[in-house]
Amino acid sequence: MKIFWALFRKELAAFFFSLTGYVIIAAITLLTGFSFVVLVQNLGTDPSPMPVTEMFYRTYFFWLIVLLATPVITMRLFALEKASGTFETLMTTQVGDTQVVAAKFSAALFFYLFAWLPLLGCLFIVRHFTHQNAALDAGTMGGMFLGIFLTGGLFLSLGCFASSLTKSQMAAAMISFVLGVSLFALGFLAEAIPASARWSAQVISYFGLFEQMHDFARGVVDTRAVIFYASATFLFLFLTLRVVESRRWK
Repeated sequence: MKIFWALFRKELAAFFFSLTGYVIIAAITLLTGFSFVVLVQNLGTDPSPMPVTEMFYRTYFFWLIVLLATPVITMRLFALEKASGTFETLMTTQVGDTQVVAAKFSAALFFYLFAWLPLLGCLFIVRHFTHQNAALDAGTMGGMFLGIFLTGGLFLSLGCFASSLTKSQMAAAMISFVLGVSLFALGFLAEAIPASARWSAQVISYFGLFEQMHDFARGVVDTRAVIFYASATFLFLFLTLRVVESRRWK
């Protein structure tokens, strides 16, 4: 466990002691703030029956942040160390492959969640100007951040897998972005295909990211969505681990 925490602190320090980390935080804050400025202007001072968190998820700002931020956060995790030659040095020490993957992913997820903290300030502002008392309801807030956590974990696991495949950070970011857009497109497909008893339609329905996020934003937690996000995240982390272990086969 000490090795994991040492690697975790090392990876986290790389985010907070680099310009890239603060650029990511600033970009997320800017897009989040801009989205809520648009919401406040549209709402005026009249209360709305819809929680403001759900209104935010109904815009494309959230998905824009997820699709653009996660590849940038994860592109350096493995690719940079492979390019600099420090990865092989790290893996020859008394460090397990699982510890390396878990520490890098955990640090990326922690940084991703930290970058969303300004969202709380936006909610306070929106409640003040629109009288949206439900905006800070405990259930709604819990569902909102659970959705951010699960979605971020899934897209970050895609980025970890992409970064483990190459030595180029740019290539890792592009692979992660393409995988993320493909998953995003499956969300559109899940909404377009009507529900039916066919197994293919039922499988695609699990990729209904938009409806799942709307539920989280309303404070509704569907265990099926939680299981889907957790399973998909662990799948790509498992694939990342297999890629890391493949160096022994060469």
